[in-house]
Amino acid sequence: MDAVTNKPEPDWDPRSGQVLSDQIKAYDEMRHRCPVAYSDYLGWSLFRHEDVVRALDDHDTFSSAVSNHLSVPSGMDPPRHAPYRRLIEHHFEPARVEAFELLCRTISADLVSALDRSVEIDLVTRLAQRFAVRIQCAFLGWPDNLHAPLLEWVRRNHEATLARDTAAMAMIAHEFDGYIHDLLEARLQAGAAAPDDITTDLLRQQIGGRPLNHEEIVSILRNWTVGELGTITACVGILAHYLAQKPQLQRQLREEPGLLPAAIDEILRLHAPLISNRRVTTKPVEIGERKIAAGERVTLIWASANRDEIVFGDPDEFRLDRDPAKNLLYGRGIHVCPGAQLSRLELRVVMEQLLKDTSEIAPAPGCQPAIAIYPASGFSTLPLILV
Repeated sequence: MDAVTNKPEPDWDPRSGQVLSDQIKAYDEMRHRCPVAYSDYLGWSLFRHEDVVRALDDHDTFSSAVSNHLSVPSGMDPPRHAPYRRLIEHHFEPARVEAFELLCRTISADLVSALDRSVEIDLVTRLAQRFAVRIQCAFLGWPDNLHAPLLEWVRRNHEATLARDTAAMAMIAHEFDGYIHDLLEARLQAGAAAPDDITTDLLRQQIGGRPLNHEEIVSILRNWTVGELGTITACVGILAHYLAQKPQLQRQLREEPGLLPAAIDEILRLHAPLISNRRVTTKPVEIGERKIAAGERVTLIWASANRDEIVFGDPDEFRLDRDPAKNLLYGRGIHVCPGAQLSRLELRVVMEQLLKDTSEIAPAPGCQPAIAIYPASGFSTLPLILV
């Protein structure tokens, strides 16, 4: 223990080249070597399934209020969290999600049909990113003329993250808030003629007997959009990469498309599209035989917890009969992803389309994918050949 700062000596360096070159492998090793580990960068990291579940279930000790910036509702604790959560769940009601399938299928068919065949393509930029942007804009009711700016925003945000340029990241985040501000202003100016979509609906919603304020609406839309653009992009890349490595599974899913939902959840358990979430301790706590003081940052490493041998056996074994309740892909507890049903629909539809419109998804010979680095997951580039 450092006598001056009273902080532990770091157990690992999350930003080392060894970790960033293969995050999944590195987190597996940490789960075995030091399952509750300290670093200056992430604070305390939890790698085991049981420890992550404990933190998720005990929001009195592990608070979600980790930022000075408003985050609705993911950065809120009870009782403040509940009314915002109910308001947001209203926008993901099953009927609304099911009604979206037709448009989702149209977008998927359009994008997949435009992909070149029998030549190398980068599936991340040609499909995954474009699908994420178009599908998100379609669900929120945002205009098509935002597709190109958002794709450029994704590219620059990715570059700033890779460069760890915090100033650029802050500027890019501010730019994104500007998009939302313009969308809201246009709807306010239109009044009764505003499009009848989720974004307009948020302007009509109330919390505690008052309308949502501008900051709250921006936070909700930011969380939905920024999070979804990254995770849906990662998901599509991870799924395509896995299937490219498993031609037999490709054939099975083409012949039995009803297996696709379970296969998608299992592939994304093997390789998490979202690496981690944060918490902060509200009181001293002991976890994994480590004593953590109040006010400490805690990082929940989904990418490790969902590969814990104690829960899943061989973490690399692909199985369609796993207990879905143990899979933390969409979180757990009061902060479980409200859009899980929507995400599952979107991923099922785009992968159905990709399998239906091809006879083979294969790695590009002599080319290796570039693995995304923290805080991103999946692939930065994914060279594949579609036949």
